[in-house]
Amino acid sequence: MSIIRGEVYIVATPIGNLKDITLRALEVLKAVDLVLVEDTRRARRLFNHFGIDTAMFALHDHNETELIPEVLSRVNNGASIALISDAGTPLISDPGYPLVRALHQSGVSVYPVPGACALVAALSVSGLPTDSFIFEGFLPSRAQARRTCLSTLISEPRTIVFYEAPHRILASLEDMRLIFGCDRQIMLGREMTKRFETYRLGTLRTLTDWISDDNNQRKGEFVIIVAGREMSPAPKDSDLLLLQALLEELPVTQAVAVATRVTGTSKNQLYKLALSIVD
Repeated sequence: MSIIRGEVYIVATPIGNLKDITLRALEVLKAVDLVLVEDTRRARRLFNHFGIDTAMFALHDHNETELIPEVLSRVNNGASIALISDAGTPLISDPGYPLVRALHQSGVSVYPVPGACALVAALSVSGLPTDSFIFEGFLPSRAQARRTCLSTLISEPRTIVFYEAPHRILASLEDMRLIFGCDRQIMLGREMTKRFETYRLGTLRTLTDWISDDNNQRKGEFVIIVAGREMSPAPKDSDLLLLQALLEELPVTQAVAVATRVTGTSKNQLYKLALSIVD
C-alpha cells in the first residue's frame, strides 16, 4: 500500500476477535514509520499475531498533551504515523482528540481507516431503535455523579448508548433502574466478539436481576443500550371533543382522569387542554 509521507492515519483494530481486523488496517500498520498506541503490551500482542514490526510509542490520557509537539515535529519532517487504541475505533471513549485537533490546526491531513467499533456493533444487534441515538461513553464512577448524569437523560427520546466496566456494571444498572424506572427496555452486550460474548434484551428490572444473580455475567466489558423515553401522543381533535363533553358533567380533574384512561394521551397535556376549554 502506498502511504503518503507526513500524514496521519486513525486505524480501527478488533474489539475482540482478531479476525475482524481489515486488510487495509494491516497494510497501513506495516507501512507507516510509527504507530501511536494506547498500551504497548496490548498492541504488542496484536503486532506479534500479524507479524507487524513497525516501531510503536505509547500515547495515552496522561501523556498525550505533552507528546503533541513531538508528533507534529515528526510529521512535519515527513514521518507517516498511525494511531490505534486498545480495541476498536480510536477516539471513541479513547485518547486522541487533542492530538487530532492539533494536527488539523497545523494543516496535517488525517485519514480514517475504518473497522470494528463496539458502539456500532452493539447497536446493530440491540433490537432497539437505531435511526437516532446518543453516545454517553462511560458513566461517572462515583454514585452521586452517576445518578446526576442519568437524571439529565430521563426525558431523552433517542436510544442511549453507554460503555461500562465489569466492576461497575451492577451499580450502574441499579442506578438506571432507579432513575429510568424498572420497565425501561435495555440491551446488554458483554465481551463482544470474544469467546463468552453475550447479548440480552429485556427491561431494567429483569436484566439487573439477571446480572445480580449470576456473578459470571459481571465479567468482561459491557455496552449498555437504553431505549429512549416514549413520547406521549399529542392531543387529537377527538380528545378535544371528548374533554368538552366530559367537562359539561364533571370537574376538571375528574374529566381529565377519564379522558386520560380512554385516550392514552398525556395527563398533563389533557389538563392544559381542559383549562383552555373552561377558560
